[in-house]
Amino acid sequence: MNRSSREPLVLLGLGAVALVVSAIGAYDRLTWFLEVAPIFIGVPILIATHRRFPLTPLLYRLIFLHALILMAGGHYTYARVPLGFWFRDILGLTRNHYDRLGHFAQGLVPAILTREILLRKGIVLRRGWLFFLVTCVCLAFSACYEFVEWWSAVIGGSAADEFLGTQGDVWDTQWDMLWALIGAISGQLTLGRVHNREMARLEGTEG
Repeated sequence: MNRSSREPLVLLGLGAVALVVSAIGAYDRLTWFLEVAPIFIGVPILIATHRRFPLTPLLYRLIFLHALILMAGGHYTYARVPLGFWFRDILGLTRNHYDRLGHFAQGLVPAILTREILLRKGIVLRRGWLFFLVTCVCLAFSACYEFVEWWSAVIGGSAADEFLGTQGDVWDTQWDMLWALIGAISGQLTLGRVHNREMARLEGTEG
């Protein structure tokens, strides 16, 4: 087993340990579960499809980092993550903005995932449409996540306040989608060339 094939297993193991640690002493058990729920959905899919559609190392690393962001938000709740308070004090902000980081990642990581699927599956053959379509998918995903938050608020009432993490901001939903858009655009612009090289290398190995 070479290094590239071992890395997903290493990341899976580290992620499992981090997930357990994040659950220990979590501020609110329901909030923890809601925040890390994407991990319980996504990881089994990655495991089930790993042999017939392995992802690039870049994408596995990004998914791992996104999972860590979700775990920290679940453990502390997004409004109480210490990193957010540190940035608040340094920059003189009025609230904990850790949730902005979460939604930035919610745009960036799905952008690279969508990009990889569209290109490697031959769904998009002309690169001119790729940037636009990936961005649209990420915005749609972000909007659907806001629907989930809305439904959680309707069903759970005040019990879902920690999950929503609006911190009194009436424009929180719009800010969330904006940061997802920024993440999707910046991810494609900064990581596109590296991603192309890794996909070419992966396809050469598979061939």
